[in-house]
Amino acid sequence: MQQALTLLNGLTPAQFMAEYWQKKPLLIRGAMPDFKGLLDPSELAGLACDAEVPSRLIQFDPAHQQEGRGWQVTQGPFDDEDFAALPAQHWTLLVQGVNHVLPEAQALLSQFSFIPNARLDDVMVSYAPIGGGVGAHIDSYDVFLLQGAGKRRWRISQQTDLRLIPDAPLRILSHFECEQEWVLEPGDMLYLPPNVAHWGISEDDDCMTYSIGFRAPAARELAIEFLEACRQENLPDELYRDPDLQPVTDASSVSEEMANHVADMMRRLPWQVEQLGPFLAKYFSEPKAYVVFSPNRKLSLEKFKQRVAQNGIVLDLQTQMLHWQGHYFINGESVPQMDANLLNILANRRQLAVSLCQGDALDSLLPWLHEVYQAGYVHMAEKSG
Repeated sequence: MQQALTLLNGLTPAQFMAEYWQKKPLLIRGAMPDFKGLLDPSELAGLACDAEVPSRLIQFDPAHQQEGRGWQVTQGPFDDEDFAALPAQHWTLLVQGVNHVLPEAQALLSQFSFIPNARLDDVMVSYAPIGGGVGAHIDSYDVFLLQGAGKRRWRISQQTDLRLIPDAPLRILSHFECEQEWVLEPGDMLYLPPNVAHWGISEDDDCMTYSIGFRAPAARELAIEFLEACRQENLPDELYRDPDLQPVTDASSVSEEMANHVADMMRRLPWQVEQLGPFLAKYFSEPKAYVVFSPNRKLSLEKFKQRVAQNGIVLDLQTQMLHWQGHYFINGESVPQMDANLLNILANRRQLAVSLCQGDALDSLLPWLHEVYQAGYVHMAEKSG
């Protein structure tokens, strides 16, 4: 936490988190020197043609962009004819979860490992010709906007007027008052905390921006999911009881005593940290709805052990592995208690190198690794050279 990072404008992670994280924007010139992007426009278009990769195409008419009818959103997957029919300007292609299909994007995410993995969402890549953008809007989460190829002009505002254009298919602000603006070139990056209004517009053709976003679930969503987890784990149901109930004259009334009694019942639900910690590790490691794992070819346990010793093991790009005080979860599933040191290395480095897979070092993990290998959660590492 004490090492100054070019990625953070020469700040240490501790300084960045104290001064900027969820507090104020930060422009970082040359955050990633010589960064030109991880894929070209045709490769991004290819991903947008894949049914398992979420994508959107956003078009707008400059003459009517302050009206709902001036915007059009189309969900992927797309095909060559869709792209051939596009105009020369004023559209944007957005592809989400690129880190789930591109190892280089997963490596890009790893540069932000000073932020808990539970908060990381994904890498979204956008492509736009001149004038392309998604309009002035706010996000409810933190985001780093890293410029790849081309240039993009970013305008931001910390305005409180959050009214939206009626009937638009996107949540676009109807009134945007620019307070600051910059043109980002390849390798530049802009950090924005939640609820800062921003508007990015492509300055030239082949403009590509990499958005590193972070999860910000609502309290209501977490509460609902936690209660559902309690139900699934057979939390004993306490029946409503009122042995001191007195006769009433207004049978249709819900009494204050009843409300207080139910409140007491709710307070006895396991909201303590000891129950919430494992739930959060499980919840944040759950794959997104669109994620599909492809099982690996079946190997006997002995053959699997030999292959692991030769190659090492890596997490699938879609796999998320988290822990709560040494209790690990992979893709929402509980991991048996085993060698905590090796599990921690696998969770943080996303791989176990060959040097860690020799002899009997993996014996305690081997049956579990074999199981998750067959499920497609992990794979053999590719031999270097």
